[in-house]
Amino acid sequence: MTVTLAGAGAALPERVLRNDDFAHLNTSDEWIVKRTGIRERRWLADDASLAELAEHACARALEDAGVAPRDVRHVVVATSTGDRISPGVAVEVAWRLGLDQPAAFDVSAGCAGFLCALDHAIAVVESGRAEHVLVCGAEAMSRLTDTTDRSTAVLLGDGAGAVVVSAAGRARRPYFALASDGRQIELLYVDRRERLLRMRGREIYEHAVEAMAGHTRLVLDACGLGAEDLDLFVAHQANARIVRAVARELKVPDDRVFLNIDRVANTSAASIPLALAHAQEERVLRPGALLGLAVFGAGFTWGAGVVTWKDGVPAAPAGHEG
Repeated sequence: MTVTLAGAGAALPERVLRNDDFAHLNTSDEWIVKRTGIRERRWLADDASLAELAEHACARALEDAGVAPRDVRHVVVATSTGDRISPGVAVEVAWRLGLDQPAAFDVSAGCAGFLCALDHAIAVVESGRAEHVLVCGAEAMSRLTDTTDRSTAVLLGDGAGAVVVSAAGRARRPYFALASDGRQIELLYVDRRERLLRMRGREIYEHAVEAMAGHTRLVLDACGLGAEDLDLFVAHQANARIVRAVARELKVPDDRVFLNIDRVANTSAASIPLALAHAQEERVLRPGALLGLAVFGAGFTWGAGVVTWKDGVPAAPAGHEG
């Protein structure tokens, strides 16, 4: 049995913060755009529920895939910013969607969390233990933002994105490779007591480019593919300069690199599924496409993978064909 991504959905908070809203940090729209590619981001209200935002993204992904909630037996949410320490966001999302006692749990691997969750979901479907698995990345990074720190405050956004991982008849077999290096924890972390993101940006840039490009090459080589075989390359939207640098290293053409960081900023584990949903909305992502995915996050954790989009599954409902 092989696997494809059968649908995607996105949800963003209503509150919009534009670059000018950070002028008090001695910065400017021009400075932020030049160094990051970010123009605006969404932040949850202080009393808002991340689980509710994740529910909306998941419901849209299920509708897009044409999959009924009753047919989902596993829900995995990648997040580091849940509404509670315990239970995880996934348990509440499953309940909100009306699922009947599914397996539901969270994955915490920083910005790489969604790919870790996706790798697990693919294995579950490939093994025949489920036909459909719902995977969501949901983050309220504003909860970890030091609003007095110019180097990080402008980078972070909130949002939720979800995909449905489904059994497929003819799709190319997915392949993922994940890695970590705990020696680098002090370069990017959130302390339990302080609960604020701390990052050494220049060093992160170098590690991120090397790790994402290297692991994408590893995956492509293992599959007998080249960058030219990818229909779309979607890397973690941490910084537009990082994404472009990775694409240059791999020689992925500009028109096959997707960026949405300008409107959402760095949403950590929500980054990749948000990008997939937005790529479909913009008709950049079409059924049968071969996707290259790459992530890098705190820990360090990183990884890459190739997977098909809506390949070998029934056509989506009208209005959701992507």
